[in-house]
Amino acid sequence: MAGCSSCSTTAGGGGCQNNGSCGTSDCNKMNSFDWLSHMGIPTVDNFDIVEVKFKGGRKDYFRNVNHLQLTTGDPVVVDVPSGHHIGYVSLQGELVRLQMQKRKIKNDDNITKIYRVASPKDLEKWEEAKNREVPTLYRTKQIIDEIKLEMKLSDIEYQADNSKATFYYSADERVDFRELIKILASEFKIRVEMRQISLRQEAGRLGGVGVCGRELCCSTWIHDFKSVSTSAARYQNLSLNPTKLSGQCGRLKCCLNYELDTYMTALEDIPNIEKPLLTEAGSAKLQKTDIFRKLMWFSYNNENNWHSIDCERVKEIIEMNKEGKKPFSLEFNDVADLEEDKVNSNIDLEMLDKKFSKNNKKKKRRKPRPKQSTAKAAEGQREKPIGRGQDPKENKGKPSRRKPSNRRRGGENRQGQSPQQAKPNTDQKTPQSSSQGGKPKGGKGRNNRRKGGRGPHKKGNQQNEQ
Repeated sequence: MAGCSSCSTTAGGGGCQNNGSCGTSDCNKMNSFDWLSHMGIPTVDNFDIVEVKFKGGRKDYFRNVNHLQLTTGDPVVVDVPSGHHIGYVSLQGELVRLQMQKRKIKNDDNITKIYRVASPKDLEKWEEAKNREVPTLYRTKQIIDEIKLEMKLSDIEYQADNSKATFYYSADERVDFRELIKILASEFKIRVEMRQISLRQEAGRLGGVGVCGRELCCSTWIHDFKSVSTSAARYQNLSLNPTKLSGQCGRLKCCLNYELDTYMTALEDIPNIEKPLLTEAGSAKLQKTDIFRKLMWFSYNNENNWHSIDCERVKEIIEMNKEGKKPFSLEFNDVADLEEDKVNSNIDLEMLDKKFSKNNKKKKRRKPRPKQSTAKAAEGQREKPIGRGQDPKENKGKPSRRKPSNRRRGGENRQGQSPQQAKPNTDQKTPQSSSQGGKPKGGKGRNNRRKGGRGPHKKGNQQNEQ
C-alpha cells in the first residue's frame, strides 16, 4: 500500500491519517466525520455497506461482502460496470445507513461489492491511467473547436483499469456529440462516456475560493444542489445586484438558502405595508425594515429624515387608518401624548441637572498658620551685607540702602576730587582721628555709605572731639 506523498505517511498506516489537511488532490474534498466511531457499537450489528469516494467528490456505496478490515482513507478496488475502479473509503458503520436514507438509496441487489484492498501494483496502474487525463483534456478541447460544438469540457476521469474514460461537460442547449465520440474512441482507444453536469457541479469539480475567503461549499461538503431564486434575496432585504449575488459558477450563491428559514420565521411578525400610513403630519412611506430587531423606518412625504417605530405601533396605525382615523404622528396619537412625553423628558433632564449640580464634596478647612514671632520673622528676612567697621547688632532690623555712587566717567566725584583723593584708607581697621577738624581719614568707606549706618566710626569721632 502506497502512502500519501505530501504528509509522508507510510504503507500499512491505515489511510492518510492527516484529517484532510495534507493538500493532495481530493484528499480534503467531501469528507465525512464519523462521530460514531468511538461509541462502542457492537461488531455484530455493523452495517456492511461502505461509502467510497472518487475523483471530484463523487461518492458511491459498495457492499463489504468479504468482511475486510477497512479504515477511513484506505484505497479499495470496487466493482463498476464494465470493469473495476479504485476509490478511497470515506465512511463506514451506522452512519452509512443514515446517509443512504438521506439520499434515498435502497439497500438492494443493485449495490455492487468491494473486491479487495488496493495493492501497490493496482495503484501504479491507476497512476498511469490518471497521467493520461491532462493530455486527453487538451486534445479533446481542440477537437471540440474543430467540429464547432457549443459545449464546455471541464474534466476527464479515467477508470483504474485504463479501459474507459468519462468526459464531464456543460452546455446551455442540447448537443449532438455522436461524431465527437467516434473521434475520441478511435484516437485514444478507449470507451467514451459523455456526462453532462450543471454549472454548480462544474464549479465543485474545479474548486476555488469564494468571496468569504473559504473554499467553495460545492467543492467541500454540498452534494445535493437546491435551486436558489431571487425571492431568497428579497426576503433578506438584499440588493438585487447580479454581480454581488452570483458565485463563481455564474448562478446565485448557494449560501442565500442558509438563513432563509430564519428570515421566514421572523417575517411572520412583520406587517405587510401595501400603502403609505396616513397621519396628521403627512403620509409616511416605508423606507427600511430591520427584520430581527422588528423596527420599521418611515419618512414623511419622501423627506430625508427617517422615523423608526416598532411593528406593534405600525399595526396600531394600520387599524386606525382602516377605521378612518389619523394619529397625530407616527409616534403619538394626539397632542396630549406629545406634551406628556415632553414633560417626562424634561423631568429626566431636571433630575440629571440636580444630580450633577449639587456639590457633595465638602471643602476642607485649611488650618490657620501659626503666627511667627518677630525674632523668627527677622531671621527669615534676607540678610543684608554688613560693611566694614559696622556692628551687626546695630544694623539688625534697619533698612540698609546703598548711596548712589559719586563717581563719574570722567574720573571725578561731585566735589571735584580725584579718585586718589576720594579713595578711602582700607588699611586701617580702626578709625583714627586727624589733627584737622577731628575727622577720620578713612571715614568715607565703601560699606559706610549707608543711610543711618555709621556705627562705631561716629562714636569714635565723638570721643576724640571731646
